[in-house]
Amino acid sequence: MAKKVKTQIKLNLPAGSATPAPPVGPALGQHGIPIMDFIKQYNDATADLRGQIIPALITVYEDNSFTFVTKLPPVSEMIKKKLNVQKGSGKAGREIIKKMTAQQAREIAEEKNERLKCV
Repeated sequence: MAKKVKTQIKLNLPAGSATPAPPVGPALGQHGIPIMDFIKQYNDATADLRGQIIPALITVYEDNSFTFVTKLPPVSEMIKKKLNVQKGSGKAGREIIKKMTAQQAREIAEEKNERLKCV
């Protein structure tokens, strides 16, 4: 018999270096998940991606057990990495930090698309 799902939580966390500090602790604690178990598993799963923000989709079950799936980094993070900038413009639409070429946009789209393909 399949476990009954209690809730799902999506968190964007630093790969390989997540801590129990907010947003992780409060988000998981309110659902009764063992926080340190999640952090250890997440950091082990994302250790080779250190320095990136990797979303985790956490499924919490009625018995307070959990599973999680890691996703690709958000497109905004991929753009910042591709353009080699720390943060985006504080004045969106009025101040341009760097320009992205069509080839760079295509590379990001292809990388994102690989994970989205249905079989």
